[in-house]
Amino acid sequence: MSKPNWRPARASDLAAISAIAARIHPDLFERPEVFAEKIRLCSDGCRVLAADEAIVGYGLAHPWKKHWIPPLDALLERLPNDADCLYVHDIAVLPHARGGVARDYVATIEKLARASDVSALALVSIYATRPLWERFGFGPVTANAEMSAKLASYGKGATYMLSELIAA
Repeated sequence: MSKPNWRPARASDLAAISAIAARIHPDLFERPEVFAEKIRLCSDGCRVLAADEAIVGYGLAHPWKKHWIPPLDALLERLPNDADCLYVHDIAVLPHARGGVARDYVATIEKLARASDVSALALVSIYATRPLWERFGFGPVTANAEMSAKLASYGKGATYMLSELIAA
């Protein structure tokens, strides 16, 4: 297998994105329309990991508001005009293609955030991935009652995390 590379996601990638999501996140189902909307609303933040013509991963990010958590499997309809972060909705990579590729995606999203005059990245850590995100500069945020209720839909142990970007 050739070295996987991130490239912009296209509508024609939706079947592969949905298949990977179903495999990596079997308990966190999202409809293909949700993925398609993210690609339409923020094509620069949505990428696929391609290797030998196959899609082996994806990353989805879009402008959002700090301390707001977008609901799973729901259409956003539009992005906030006053976005103050890029929300990393998901990074999912098939096991055989892992090994530094998430770091490459996060670096791309950091560049996009800086180019968009956004000073932070946000995400919800699931499946005990908090140590990974901490290595990438994210820190946990104490959840209030409303955020805790939204986090519950992401599964046990879900943690809201932020990475404040330092001016370049």
